[in-house]
Amino acid sequence: MRILVSGASIAGPVLAYWLTRHGFDVTVVERAPALRKTGGHAVDLFRPAMDITERMGVLPRVEARKTGTTRMTLHREGARRPVRIDLTKIYNAASDRHVEVMRDDLSEIYYDAGRDDVEYLFGDSVTAISPDGDVTFDHAAPRRFDVVVGADGLHSNVRRLVFGEEAAFTRFIGAYLAVLSIPGTLGLDGETISHLGPGRTAAIYRAAHMTDARAVFLFRREEQLDYHHRDTARQKQLLREAYAGMHPQVDGWLAELDGPGPFYFDSITQLQLDTWSRGRVTLVGDAGYCPGPAVGGSTSLAVLGAYVLAGELAAARGDHERAFAAYEREMGELVRKSRAFAVTAARGLIPASRTGVRTLAGGARLISALPGGLSRALAKLNTSGMRMHDSMRVKDYPVKTAA
Repeated sequence: MRILVSGASIAGPVLAYWLTRHGFDVTVVERAPALRKTGGHAVDLFRPAMDITERMGVLPRVEARKTGTTRMTLHREGARRPVRIDLTKIYNAASDRHVEVMRDDLSEIYYDAGRDDVEYLFGDSVTAISPDGDVTFDHAAPRRFDVVVGADGLHSNVRRLVFGEEAAFTRFIGAYLAVLSIPGTLGLDGETISHLGPGRTAAIYRAAHMTDARAVFLFRREEQLDYHHRDTARQKQLLREAYAGMHPQVDGWLAELDGPGPFYFDSITQLQLDTWSRGRVTLVGDAGYCPGPAVGGSTSLAVLGAYVLAGELAAARGDHERAFAAYEREMGELVRKSRAFAVTAARGLIPASRTGVRTLAGGARLISALPGGLSRALAKLNTSGMRMHDSMRVKDYPVKTAA
């Protein structure tokens, strides 16, 4: 059975790895000419994704590339003294098994895990998909596949070709995310420096193995901003306007917008498809059910979804209709919970008022002050809140060959 996967970031390589372990013939097509190295940002793997990563045999590599940030200095607008936060206690309250890792590093590790058994077509893209599985590409010759999977992110090309334009399935949840790469170590050894004010937050950190840092910006807007997703000059202008007058340190970070470092800007938007499958085509990860970048645990959800999709295709012996239905049943409730969590998280992480800023800072300080065991016990009482991602179940799908 021949399966085409579009996208080689996170979900695509994980899906390709497990599909080959189940005996399928897999091709991955990626628009970029090589694995993307665009600066990236830190992402979280919670217990289910950690378990799957361990089964892939690459957990030691992932843990070796963890960011190593263990503490935060939080400056509130208008407050004289910063708040000191123990991030290890925050992480432990959220998950029994967790790692923060740079997205580019994680993508490379997953790619390396299965690259010898998968055909990768870099620098190419799908242009059309017929109901019978005939696929045309920008460059490669047309081929026929039994199944096509879109693993190509929030702005999925496969989803657009099969389901229609993105705007019909998205929900803006009131915030924007920007990430900027800043050269130099800046003395950030295991520390995140954050500035928090009504409707906006900015932070900088550096992974232990990197020589440059990442500045991350999250800010609220009730209405969507007017810009084109490829117009970086306009995006940078909007970012400067959003953070005008926040703090001289933040101004220094924004000054790097004129530098050569990679830059990312996008709305925090949810996908709300009723189904992720149509005919021989299905979607995985952000392409099918992005709960919202930076706030919904989308990376862990993508890893889990890729593992489940591969397992259900194997369990159905390649019957894609039966497999897709089972895949959506397995993932449906988790996706709905992730969507609800993301909306709440976006509001909580970017409080709209000074009272909300004090509440967020006070809550983080309280968790930092509590004994680790007590904070974990309290968090475990609410599996739809901080522990929602940790509560996701990992089903066992036996493989045909040894991993």
